[in-house]
Amino acid sequence: MRQIHLAAHFPGVNNTTVWSDPASGSHIELESFVHLAQTAERAKFDFFFLAEGLSLREHANRVHDLDVVGRPESFTILAALAAVTERIGLAATLTATYHEPYELARALATLDHLSGGRAAWNLVTSTDALTGRNFSRGGYLDYDDRYVRGRELLESATQLWHSWEPDDLVADAATGTFLARPDAGAFRYAGRQVDIEGRFTLPRSPQGRPVVIQAGDSDAGREFAAEHADGIFTRHGSMAAGQAFYADVKGRLARYGRSPDELLILPGVTFVLGDTDAEAAERAEHVRREQVSGPTAMVFLEQLWNRELAEYDPDGPLPDVDPIEGESIIAPGSIPARSYTGRRQAVADEWRAEAEADGLSIRELMVRKAARQTFVGSPETIAAQLHEHVQERACDGFILVPHITPGGMDDFADRVVPLLQERGSFRTEYDGTTLREHLGLASPWPVAG
Repeated sequence: MRQIHLAAHFPGVNNTTVWSDPASGSHIELESFVHLAQTAERAKFDFFFLAEGLSLREHANRVHDLDVVGRPESFTILAALAAVTERIGLAATLTATYHEPYELARALATLDHLSGGRAAWNLVTSTDALTGRNFSRGGYLDYDDRYVRGRELLESATQLWHSWEPDDLVADAATGTFLARPDAGAFRYAGRQVDIEGRFTLPRSPQGRPVVIQAGDSDAGREFAAEHADGIFTRHGSMAAGQAFYADVKGRLARYGRSPDELLILPGVTFVLGDTDAEAAERAEHVRREQVSGPTAMVFLEQLWNRELAEYDPDGPLPDVDPIEGESIIAPGSIPARSYTGRRQAVADEWRAEAEADGLSIRELMVRKAARQTFVGSPETIAAQLHEHVQERACDGFILVPHITPGGMDDFADRVVPLLQERGSFRTEYDGTTLREHLGLASPWPVAG
């Protein structure tokens, strides 16, 4: 029986969280991160997954109402969590576009050492101009250059991690100290966007290389994951879409001399639990409406229309003006806004027809388009669905995104996980101590003893 891999996602800058719910807590206080991480570890999850944002989200030159102000940076949070957890993996989302290989490799290796081999890097590339303004290079990379930068950053960081051999630290019995061999840590990498040479300061960490997860569903992203990654973070949730994605990505591995079990496919999914399927469906409808406020609905609409629509009422009909075609003006570089490029009018016509046919306001249509849960039902129903997706090769596991932070994983841990354990498709105890062991991944090279 295929085993399910599970991760707990601490939401960042997105509309998943129901901010208005009385149970919604802080997104910046350490106690919130500790609660979710310890809940996931109690349930024997593979890893805790931290989202990241390097700028405040803006839309039409205003801060988006869904953003988190004061969110600490990832390494500080995960280093703190390493001290209050024992087995669960710790994954940081870090952009290859603006981080430099030496500081990123050093920080991840440090986390791997501190945690006893539990570090992971969710490798993303940045496309928005707002983030670019916070860095010396400014702007953002063209789409075709994003994975050139990502590949070179990963290859150069990997060379740094590999620059120490397991026996490069030699014990000096006379002094009781360790001495490094003369060439330990030496590296040289020359690429189109990364050109570095020096000496890495950290010996090889417990995992040899931290687990690398790649986020992205594009053809370039799939190819990058097939060549380099240990896991791929995807967005699909349906069985058919998952099976097609699974077959496509796993089929690419052979050209890089890799076997299908060397890359795990882990879609990010949401869920709503109820005592019965009917209760869960009713709760899911409420959650969807709370996720899309009036201002949020207008932001989603403006991303397609590519113009400000402040004069329109979110509880009224769709705009009678047409979208502005071309690259995004309203949110330059934003992935949702850019996704409509070249088809704005066609999508707008579809939305108008749907809204008119079903009598939907702007907000009601945006609730339908932007807010949805992947799995809705009783604990028994959701456990059965998760089990089936993995057994039928739609994925290897799931990165679960709760709609309440930090307590949104409590019911899942207490009510769904035991049912998966009864089925025999999820562990009852950790077998190993490192994240690679949890995920069933071999170390890429000999590791430190």
